[in-house]
Amino acid sequence: MTLIVSRAYDPKTRAQIEGLVASGNEEQLELLLRTPIEFGTAGLRARMEAGYSRLNQLTVISASQGLSAYAERTVPHALERGVVIGHDHRHNSHVFARLTARAFLDRGFRVHFFPQIGPTPQVPFAVKQLKAACGVMITASHNPKNDNGYKVYWENGAQIKPPLDEGIAACIEEHREPRSWDVEGIEHDERVEDVTVPMMDAYFAEAQKLVQDVELNQSTLLQYVYTPMHGVGAPFAARMLSSFGLPPFVAVPEQEQPDPDFPTVSFPNPEEKGALDMAKSLADAQNIGLVIANDPDADRFAAAEKQRDGSWLMFTGDQLGAIFAAYVLEMARSARVPDAKLAMVNSTVSSRMLETMARVEGFYYADTLTGFKWMANELEALQNQG
Repeated sequence: MTLIVSRAYDPKTRAQIEGLVASGNEEQLELLLRTPIEFGTAGLRARMEAGYSRLNQLTVISASQGLSAYAERTVPHALERGVVIGHDHRHNSHVFARLTARAFLDRGFRVHFFPQIGPTPQVPFAVKQLKAACGVMITASHNPKNDNGYKVYWENGAQIKPPLDEGIAACIEEHREPRSWDVEGIEHDERVEDVTVPMMDAYFAEAQKLVQDVELNQSTLLQYVYTPMHGVGAPFAARMLSSFGLPPFVAVPEQEQPDPDFPTVSFPNPEEKGALDMAKSLADAQNIGLVIANDPDADRFAAAEKQRDGSWLMFTGDQLGAIFAAYVLEMARSARVPDAKLAMVNSTVSSRMLETMARVEGFYYADTLTGFKWMANELEALQNQG
């Protein structure tokens, strides 16, 4: 036990282990220390506390040392191409991101860094834009407040799929002993570049290509309420919607600013029952008929529409997907893309709406295993096939 305590440089987690040792709580020590947290296709996600089975500074360092070693071994020119690192506003995300950067720097990597809190999509976008070897986003998405996570994106901008996860996990086992805990002055290292401004400018420039008629948007009288669920989304959503030519949203003031404790919701997932109650109440008070929301790391979207009888219809993911698919088809046709050259995919647990649309309209359709990693990799394969 002395060896484990000696590794804990974080005073909070060190004190937790020392307290359990002093009290003789072997059951809790077994739970925290016996079985290391497993690296999978979603990376890492766990409660933040001491122990090998949890997410903490030690397990983040180990994961980063293993990931950097595996990337160097398997991705051509990985050191020069570098890694993209970002983080959200959760407790410890700031230091976890910097410990990740430290491990990659120690391995000889360039680091493309988002030093301030930001949305998850900025990392995979930057990986593709910068042709980086891989990317890491520190976030637990819409998990409870005591959790955090370590999302990994490969050189194609997609989350990893087998057998990459197995190779990375094996490398983590080989590199569990921490090399460095020093994050002082990370941002000033000559190999670290703050990519926030150029990458976000490029991101919103790409997003503007999704708009067919800015003038039509500018003429709308649409009113809508928006909530980022105490997450990072508000400034990015505001910029995005403004670039589309849409009027500004009415924000839920109690939920607009980032707050890692998520004080007004029991579970910060906009798709959960009751999560949009404050947004709906605000919309009712101001006679507004549309509510939209992001989850805390702004990679999930939800929407609700007020009905004629005063009730609210919460759109399902399948319904939103069908709406988005119809718009993509409309855009492709306006750009004179042949239907046969258009491909759309969804996961196998989704409704059959997209499959039916493809059969009727003539575009290519495929379903994949559940998860964006499978859909993203399938789309890449289809693009490579032309």
